Amino acid sequence: MRRTLLFFAISSLAACMSPMPAVNPNMAWVDFAMPTPGGKVLMAESLDNKTLNDGRFFQVTPGSHELKVRFDFEVFSAGFGMDFDSPNRLCYLTVHYDHFEAGQRYLLEGRSLAFTPSARLYNAKRELLAEESQTFCLP
Repeated sequence: MRRTLLFFAISSLAACMSPMPAVNPNMAWVDFAMPTPGGKVLMAESLDNKTLNDGRFFQVTPGSHELKVRFDFEVFSAGFGMDFDSPNRLCYLTVHYDHFEAGQRYLLEGRSLAFTPSARLYNAKRELLAEESQTFCLP
């Protein structure tokens, strides 16, 4: 039994450590960042309503795309009530952008303010290109 558990633990760790694929110069690349404290997970969920196998990035063809990310974050308690635990929140944020360019790098940031998540897409010059158009959160 211990060997089986060890095998699954090592297999899971190896999947997380797999190398990133090479950047295709004919496509656009989208990285992720969580600049606010409390962010736990920001990962690619789907591209144009198609579920992705690797949630670490988006690599998209030039043109218009809908990016959906999973954003897990911690909601910090203000300490006014009896419950001092910081609950976690799971949200799915959708960002639509019409002008992805081949060979360009983009940054999608996940942020949270209390219970409210947001996502912003930036280009390499740190210019804001798009914000989330849809948000779905689980309580």
